[in-house]
Amino acid sequence: MLAKRIIPCLDIRDGQTVKGINFLDIREVGDPVEMGAEYAREGADELVYLDITATHEERNLFANLVRRIAEHVNIPFTVGGGIRQLSDVDPLLNAGADKVTINSAAVKDPELVNQIARSYGSQFVVVAIDAKFEEDDWFVYVNGGRIKTGRRLFEWAREAEQRGAGEILFTSMNHDGTKNGYANEATAELSTNLGIPVIASGGAGKMNHFVDVFGQGAADAALAASIFHFREIGIQDLKNHLRIHNIPVR
Repeated sequence: MLAKRIIPCLDIRDGQTVKGINFLDIREVGDPVEMGAEYAREGADELVYLDITATHEERNLFANLVRRIAEHVNIPFTVGGGIRQLSDVDPLLNAGADKVTINSAAVKDPELVNQIARSYGSQFVVVAIDAKFEEDDWFVYVNGGRIKTGRRLFEWAREAEQRGAGEILFTSMNHDGTKNGYANEATAELSTNLGIPVIASGGAGKMNHFVDVFGQGAADAALAASIFHFREIGIQDLKNHLRIHNIPVR
């Protein structure tokens, strides 16, 4: 079994790391460059930086922030937010990002996934999906969780893989920020039916939530924010806990 990855997520708004609950009640928690460097020292496997307002406000994610991160962080990091076309990708990768993640733009123009995969390779493309369980199904949302679409989670994830996505980053809007655990059943369905890695996001509150999402949810990686930002769980403590439960980690 491949080692499972622990990925702190830093949501960025106006150049600062922020955190909310169910995509609402957002507050600032720190400098994204300093926090990323600290996570790297603590043993995080990767980082994800998401500009949570870039798409909504029709702004590009500034390459100079990515460049600063690359100068201070020595582990792989993925950058997303405001990527609307192929030409938006090159400045981010040139600035030092290891991968890019696309969300709203991919739903609105699925061909963008093909274009990035053809130009840079699938390993550079992470398709992020924000979904909410309602009306007995998982519906995809865009624009930072503001707009409901007619797309369903599982069909869109399969299409994204077919178009060249190298990974799926699934965030359950129902679980985000609640600290009640991940959406393990939905994550397991994605992991079972896709041939690419699935990153679970939304709901981490205890170490056992990671045990569950790697076991019951069969996730390849688990992403979390507030428990790391507010020092509720240490990354090395978490990895030791996972090892005790026979879950392979780096």
